[in-house]
Amino acid sequence: MKTTANVLSKVNSADDLKKLSPEELNLLSGEMRELIIKKVNETGGHFGPNLGIVETTIALHYVFNSPVDKIVFDVSHQCYPHKILTGRKEGFINPEDYSKYTGYTAPEESEHDFFKVGHTSTSVSLAVGLTKGRDVLGGKENIIALIGDGSLTGGEALEGLNNAAVLNSNMIIVVNDNDMSIAENQGGIANMLTELRNNNGKVKNNFFEALGFEYFYVNDGHDIQKLIEVFNKVKDTQHPVVVHIFTQKGKGFKPAEEDKEPFHWILPHELDRLNEAPTQSGEDYNSITKDYLLNKVKEDSSVVVMTAATPGVFGFNKEFRNKLGANYVDVGIAEQHAVGMASGIAKAGAKPVLCLMSSFVQRTYDQLSQDLALNNSPATILIYWGGISGADATHLCTFDISLISNIPNIVYLAPATKEEYLKMLDWSVNQKEHPVVIRVPGDLKSAGVSDETDYSVLNKYQMVEKGSEVALIGLGDFSEKAKKVKELLKDKLNISATLINPKFITGVDEEMLSGLRADHKVVVTMEDGELDGGFGEKIARFYGSSDMKVLNYGSFKEFTDKTPMPELNKRYRLTPELIAEDIEKLIK
Repeated sequence: MKTTANVLSKVNSADDLKKLSPEELNLLSGEMRELIIKKVNETGGHFGPNLGIVETTIALHYVFNSPVDKIVFDVSHQCYPHKILTGRKEGFINPEDYSKYTGYTAPEESEHDFFKVGHTSTSVSLAVGLTKGRDVLGGKENIIALIGDGSLTGGEALEGLNNAAVLNSNMIIVVNDNDMSIAENQGGIANMLTELRNNNGKVKNNFFEALGFEYFYVNDGHDIQKLIEVFNKVKDTQHPVVVHIFTQKGKGFKPAEEDKEPFHWILPHELDRLNEAPTQSGEDYNSITKDYLLNKVKEDSSVVVMTAATPGVFGFNKEFRNKLGANYVDVGIAEQHAVGMASGIAKAGAKPVLCLMSSFVQRTYDQLSQDLALNNSPATILIYWGGISGADATHLCTFDISLISNIPNIVYLAPATKEEYLKMLDWSVNQKEHPVVIRVPGDLKSAGVSDETDYSVLNKYQMVEKGSEVALIGLGDFSEKAKKVKELLKDKLNISATLINPKFITGVDEEMLSGLRADHKVVVTMEDGELDGGFGEKIARFYGSSDMKVLNYGSFKEFTDKTPMPELNKRYRLTPELIAEDIEKLIK
């Protein structure tokens, strides 16, 4: 419902909140929701989580003295109201300023933000660090960690709670319990929160109290005055405190209240299309993966499909999950546990297929190395969204090749076509020799013919076209880029370049690469990821003691932040024209 007052015009900083009446604070919450709905519909971004945390944010800034008192946001899914109240409301009011601020907390934007955060379950650990630092320096400020959206299921959150409980000094943890993760909340932690809610916070076996926290419960997390009352009660307390609040994800936008999962994050103008008839989406890697897995589970009940709180990334809607039944497991926000569990499923003789987003696989390095690879458990892991992009610095997907491909025993595969992907997936699910990771391509391309590769013979590249002078090795999605470079070399220099589809990221086809020495001067690698520690460096190292010139193309070792792809393509010289230009300079 649209508000008529304009309380927000009075609020240019968190200090201005303290001058408002209770009625004005309530009016302000409505105005902020309208602002968030309008802005996020225009730009896309986290929708439901931010609508659910408006009153809590108002109360926090009303009671505490930010930035002296420090508020740490988990995941940053819930930081839009905080940004509005800390001098950045123009980024939500004025369309020309919509892109001025990132969707996550960012210290370079404001003194009220203490960490650049986009991954989950970190706020308690970060706040424990701020608390310890404050204590050894003799400070007196309040430290507040806000955690929610299922983040308590993450292992680091529990590790943080374990240490926070024994600090014996001021630390306040606000648990925003909206009975959801990104999809449905999962596991025993969710059940524990439900029991506390159902009993108004009064249960015999209170998890937080058992750890050593003083515990407060607010049943209506949208009652600003109740929130202010409890925050005043815990302010300056000299021991660790948990304030458990029950909120409604998507509050203020009825479709998001009724069906929370699809409104966790929305695309630009998604709200404008709500009343339109759904369009028939064409075939893509999500749909062919779903079809494959459904059919595979029907014929083989030992296949277990796994996700870690983000089924929407893979198109795993509720209908798909229900069809899989007991053969589907969502572990919640717990990628490390997911990899360890997949290793255990494989060792038991079943066939796990774990789906992860590239940015989130970064959390799992130790489990990939120790629990999975060291034990050589034949699990299948599918990596989605891997590649160079204009994403936020918190959600870059350029590091998975370097991270995964250098762990012994793991076979990392990069299909270039639908047929290769399905052949790799089927081989991986049925083989018992290796942990296999497959980098799911972005754009769906078909070779038009079946893939006859025997993937049990490791590290054998495909010679797509034999040529001379220049060899072009395009990994996965970049195989199309290699084809375009080949065409340019033919047109500009009359060079018929060799075209190679490596398919294997984790190994080198020594026989094929050695054969190139006879009639090639230059080998060019192209990969959709970071160069340092990546695929191309393996090729360069192979030729290191020879006269072969090697050019590697990919991204630099850097954190980019919403940098447009045309700018990145120019910076990294990733267009076919620039690559062909570099090759021409080298051979001339």
